[in-house]
Amino acid sequence: MAIRIVDVTDETGFALVPPCADPGFDHRSCDYWEDADRGSKAARASWLGAAPRAAGGSRPRANPFGDDREEAFNPFAKQPSGPAFNPFAADEGGQPFNPFAPAPREAPAVGGDAPPKLRLLARGASVFGSYAKVLLADEVPAGYVQFGPLSAYPRAMRTRDLYPALPQSPLPAVITCIATTAEARARGHAARLVVAVCEDLARRGFSAVEAYPEVGARADATSAAEPAFWTGLGFSVAAADDRFPVLRRELA
Repeated sequence: MAIRIVDVTDETGFALVPPCADPGFDHRSCDYWEDADRGSKAARASWLGAAPRAAGGSRPRANPFGDDREEAFNPFAKQPSGPAFNPFAADEGGQPFNPFAPAPREAPAVGGDAPPKLRLLARGASVFGSYAKVLLADEVPAGYVQFGPLSAYPRAMRTRDLYPALPQSPLPAVITCIATTAEARARGHAARLVVAVCEDLARRGFSAVEAYPEVGARADATSAAEPAFWTGLGFSVAAADDRFPVLRRELA
């Protein structure tokens, strides 16, 4: 079986996200981890298409995950006359070369009218990189994982606040969702995705990653598996709890 793991950074990758094993939930319309107060795992058909456009106009509605406001025209404001002269810039007018600066990331290829979940996944792409991966088995989507910096997931931050003994510096990255399709169970696909994420996060400079499983939840209802899944992948219990333990792995 040929295995390929794809980062979800644009609409092509988003189209590969597989459905949840329980049809009542949907990775493509879930904002459970991104919204600590009103987030939901529910399947919402209205989230799967492009954002609706305002009546009578061609522009999309405001982006709830970004700042799409336009500044009002001020006739008394000083108008820019062009870039300031930089004596150290290259002849082409670009920025001076800095051999110590990290290479700039390409801007995310996600428009303001993209599906809401895709905009959530892409909101930090230019700084952090991808927030999700899909595993393809013989080019068929078989698994999904969502991850990122702790600051991107308020519900994870709220869960973590319950355990003041957890390390506060440096803050970890988090894996919020790990799932395989019903047809692809028991083939190690979820483990492969977690290993790929841990390697990716280590390259991005993180020293630890955490997961927040829910003990006793139905297999198809939890987004973060069972504790035994994580301990089998080198995670340890950083905060014990009968229902919401914190599992943590140090990254080399």
